[in-house]
Amino acid sequence: MIWDDFLNSMWRDWRGSGRSEDRLESPEWVRQWLSEHRLTAPHLPSPQEMDELKRLRDLLLRIVQAFAAGSQPDPDDLGELNRVMADGPVVRQLVWTDERYQLDYVPTLLGWTQIGAAIAASFAQTLADKDPARMRICSNPDCLWVYYDDTRNRSKRYCDDKLCGNLMKVRRFRARKKAGD
Repeated sequence: MIWDDFLNSMWRDWRGSGRSEDRLESPEWVRQWLSEHRLTAPHLPSPQEMDELKRLRDLLLRIVQAFAAGSQPDPDDLGELNRVMADGPVVRQLVWTDERYQLDYVPTLLGWTQIGAAIAASFAQTLADKDPARMRICSNPDCLWVYYDDTRNRSKRYCDDKLCGNLMKVRRFRARKKAGD
């Protein structure tokens, strides 16, 4: 999904070193992210466009935090999400793929405003099509990665059980062992 990769562009060292990195400020990361999601931008974001992208990321994070806490997002935040989507008009086109028809959305603008609208629309589509209560933030306090819990019993606590899950298991074990000494 476009929105979760974008939201997780604020990287934190999940191992606990305290290092963090805003990958939106890395031209290499931005180019790769655009390519992975088949988005087109005429140039890297200007300082003003970067500020808008960071505000959008903060907005999405506030909404996810509300759902992860078991509450509803602020209506003003939903209004802002709608405003961002409205800034990126699209034309709908019916296209034939290998075996079926598909509805495509072709942007009428080219640039970072349109990309912000695509991110917001991807997020809104997730809210509309899936259960927002399954949006989670990794329980590793050093990670805080955002993910969608698609497990059957809704019990996923970590973004990755092999990385953050194992790390937290080792930390709990060592804390118990230290308390027992």
